Amino acid sequence: MTKQVYKWTKPEGKTKGLKVLNSFTKEKNEFVTQKDNYVGVYICGPTVYDVSHLGHARTYVGFDMIRRILEEYFNYNVNYVMNITNIDDKIIKRAKENNENFIDLAKKMEDLFFKDMKSLNVRKPDVITRVSDYIQDITDFILKIEENGFAYRSNGSVYFDVTEFQKKYPYPQLVPLGGDKKTKSEEEEKKEEKEKTEKKNRKDFALWKKSKENEPFWESPFGKGRPGWHIECSVMSTIILGEQFDIHSGGVDLKFPHHDNEIAQVLARYQNKTWVNYFLHTGHLFINGMKMSKSLKNFITIDEALKKYTWRQLRFFFLQHKYNSKLDYSENGMENSVNLDKSFSEFFQNVKIELRKKEKDYREIMREKDHQMFNKLEEVKLLVREALLDDFNTPKVILILNGLVSATNTYLTEKPRNKILADISYYITYIFQIFGLIHKNKMGFSTSTTGNTEEVIAPITTALSEFRDKVRGIARNNKTVELLQLCDQIRDDVLPFIGIRLEDRNNEPSVWKFENKEVLLKERDQKIAEKKKKELAKLKRLEEQKKRLEQAKIKPEEMFLKDPRFSKFDEKGIPTHDAKGEELKKSFKKKINKQYNAQKRKHQQYLKKQQNKK
Repeated sequence: MTKQVYKWTKPEGKTKGLKVLNSFTKEKNEFVTQKDNYVGVYICGPTVYDVSHLGHARTYVGFDMIRRILEEYFNYNVNYVMNITNIDDKIIKRAKENNENFIDLAKKMEDLFFKDMKSLNVRKPDVITRVSDYIQDITDFILKIEENGFAYRSNGSVYFDVTEFQKKYPYPQLVPLGGDKKTKSEEEEKKEEKEKTEKKNRKDFALWKKSKENEPFWESPFGKGRPGWHIECSVMSTIILGEQFDIHSGGVDLKFPHHDNEIAQVLARYQNKTWVNYFLHTGHLFINGMKMSKSLKNFITIDEALKKYTWRQLRFFFLQHKYNSKLDYSENGMENSVNLDKSFSEFFQNVKIELRKKEKDYREIMREKDHQMFNKLEEVKLLVREALLDDFNTPKVILILNGLVSATNTYLTEKPRNKILADISYYITYIFQIFGLIHKNKMGFSTSTTGNTEEVIAPITTALSEFRDKVRGIARNNKTVELLQLCDQIRDDVLPFIGIRLEDRNNEPSVWKFENKEVLLKERDQKIAEKKKKELAKLKRLEEQKKRLEQAKIKPEEMFLKDPRFSKFDEKGIPTHDAKGEELKKSFKKKINKQYNAQKRKHQQYLKKQQNKK
């Protein structure tokens, strides 16, 4: 065999100037589609044996944003395919531990996975494939690899012959040193040790596994067994997207051996030089600088993270880091994202407040400041495009938009033109919709998926706010406490439950803002907790005052008389002997005298206050 030297070559097709970091070449390559405006994308989905964690969120939110950018910004027609691994050693092991059917366990975990994805506003794939639905296709694929001379049977299993494959093709391709690195877990190493007698070479990997006792199996030309892990993606991706397609994606930990073995299997099956043109990988996720692990007790599920932060705050966190860079999840990092979310939310609300005011005359001559803001927006549009063309550089886009918000906040204080404000807000909304931060609606953040709620309810809310201002004014003038309390109750205990923030301003009309109900209720709970804390502190102070008052009422000559420590007293009531009849030591007498004199002063002050009251 003549070995083919692998060299990535740019596909023939249309380009829009986009460059992506290609794991094949380890550099940014111009992105060219094979079929005009169509992009075929295959992403390795989860092995569904347990609940989803932040590592899953990092990968699937990251590629959800790339998918949206390709579709909604660059206007590609994307076919987004994801597999679900529902046959695997981990699933079988967990099902045995739980005493349940492994397919039932996989289905339950798959449903929870997609529920978590929906909670993070991750769109569902266009096509979902499951291993259990492709057994026949997988066995046919393996037979073809065997026929081409790159697989062999051993003790009921089928293995990929890496040594034979390397005579014609390079292996591995994504991680050149991967084949010589110890990348397997301890459990995998033990399993490989057992397989050593069956395999020709330690690098060979299973295409079909012989079933063990009490394990699920499928009939095949090789005997009873189940597919190996790597083969499923090679088969399902080519069935849906063809022998060649544009993008294969997944977490960086899948580069070797999974993706390298996928490449080898497809080349062995189809004898093509190229299968996928661009491999894209998300970076590693760390928790406070350490790899996430259950043993380190820093394992965070998506559900746990969503109990502490909103889905939008988590998406902001991922957006502030390149999809393929190392990502460290920490409290400080999330605090930045929470503040960023709040900053943009306040911006949208302040613009809406300005736009709700009496409409300005658009025919007035534009001032220098208006021209500056108009030009600033046009400049931002160009900078955003440059950033997205540069391997989907979302962190840079967020910085650019944050700068635009800062400039617009200043502009808001300088009698702004409504048209320019609206254009800026709609543009940021447009980008945020692409990033999955905003559901389809008119402007800004919204809790509604319909996009019409805000438009319908705005006049009602404005009327309610104006009515409340009038009632509040009357109540203040007439010092009607009950009415003022009712006005506060509407603000604090009614409107937050329907997602409206009402802000009272000194000597100005109140302003209202639509806000995420979850955020408002958290703020309300914090205010209630703070109020309760203050009330408890006040009660404590009152109790202490009462205690001091009761203490001050006691006459100094009576304060020691009932004390069991003493048996004799002088004419002032000061103790002279202890309970055993022994005379008190001088140092102790001195201490007693101090207490006596202190009580005398307190009692005199008490008597003086009582006299003044009369």
